[in-house]
Amino acid sequence: MTEQQLQDSINDYWTRRAPDYDAYQQRPERRDLDVAVWADIWSAALPEAPADVLDVGTGSGHVARTIAGLGHRVTGIDLSPGMLEIAAEHAASDACAVAGSGMTPPRFLTGDAVAPDFAEQSFDAVVGRYVMWTLRDPEAAVASWVRLLRPGGVVAMADSLWFTDGLGELYGERPEGHLPLADARSIDEVADAMRRGGLVDVSVTPLEQVRELDREHGVAPGHDLVLQHLLTGRRG
Repeated sequence: MTEQQLQDSINDYWTRRAPDYDAYQQRPERRDLDVAVWADIWSAALPEAPADVLDVGTGSGHVARTIAGLGHRVTGIDLSPGMLEIAAEHAASDACAVAGSGMTPPRFLTGDAVAPDFAEQSFDAVVGRYVMWTLRDPEAAVASWVRLLRPGGVVAMADSLWFTDGLGELYGERPEGHLPLADARSIDEVADAMRRGGLVDVSVTPLEQVRELDREHGVAPGHDLVLQHLLTGRRG
C-alpha cells in the first residue's frame, strides 16, 4: 500500500463511519454536557477571543463548532467527504440559530491535516481532537502547523492511547513508519512527536472531567474507558 492508498483508506473509513459517529456525539442525554466540558477545555488552551483557529481533522465539526461558540473564527478541514457533509449541515443550522448574535459559524473545507494548504502565519491556534493517532506522519504534520502559526501561536491536541493491543487491520496494510502514534504505549510519545515537529513548551494535561462523563454515560461502542489528555505547545 502506498502513502496515498493509506490516506484514501483512512478517508473511506471515516466517510463510512460518519453518520453513526455524529449520531453518537449528538445523543441528547450527553450532548450539552459534552459541549460544556469541552468548551472549558478549549477556552483554557486557546488565546483570548476572537482568534483565528484551524481545526485539523475536524470530522463532523464538534470541536470547530464548540470553539466558534467561544467567539473564535474557526476553519475546519478534513479529507473525508462524508464527515465534511455532516459538518456543513451543522454549520448551516448554526448559522440560522445564531443569526444576529455576532457569532460566526465555522467554515469547513477539504484539507489534509498533515499538509494544510494555507499561507504562513494564517492562524493563532491549531487544534484537533482524536487526530494525532491517525496522522500518517505526525512530525511532518506538526511542522506544517508551526508554519501556519503566528509568533507565539498554540497547538492544542486532545487524544489518548486507543489501541494498546495494536491497530490491527483497521485501515488495511500500513506502509512502514506510517501512523506511528497508533502504536503509542505512552502519551509521552505523542508529546515527543510534537516537540520534534518544532513546538516548544509542550505539556500534557489529563482530562479527568471527560473520563467522569464517560464513566457516567458510557463510551462509544467498541471502545474502552481510557484517560484522555490535552497536549499543548506553542510556536517559539
